[in-house]
Amino acid sequence: MKLTCTWNQKMKFTADSDGYSVAMDAKSPVGDSSAMTPKQLVLAGVCGCTAMDVAALLKKYKQPVETFVVDAQATHTEGVHPTVFKEIKLLFKLTGSIEAAKILEAVQLSQTKYCGVSAMISKTAPILYEVELNGAIIGAGRAAFS
Repeated sequence: MKLTCTWNQKMKFTADSDGYSVAMDAKSPVGDSSAMTPKQLVLAGVCGCTAMDVAALLKKYKQPVETFVVDAQATHTEGVHPTVFKEIKLLFKLTGSIEAAKILEAVQLSQTKYCGVSAMISKTAPILYEVELNGAIIGAGRAAFS
């Protein structure tokens, strides 16, 4: 994997890889708050990676997903630099006539076997998750990679 990160102005940077670009900026007053911060992009990477695993598994399991959202919340260390993620909480929210056992299996597999981003981040910050199906919490767990 190769990526180029180019300074634009102030604290604005653009990351380019394989023809795709992502803008980054720092929060005001250091930056202009015009784009996600690098830490927000890391959190987005966790969500995107695990969501893609789960979507692929549910397709394989022939589950009729209507909507699928992953909400994430990260706490970080304070008072010491560098500040790093202390804990990440993920909420997988799905609707549809999905078998509860299938979605729980898909999320568990993602968070123990397939999600490379979660595997990297969970070495320094625990990743806890809950699974909500049609408005009801049906399960919870913690990322655990061997």
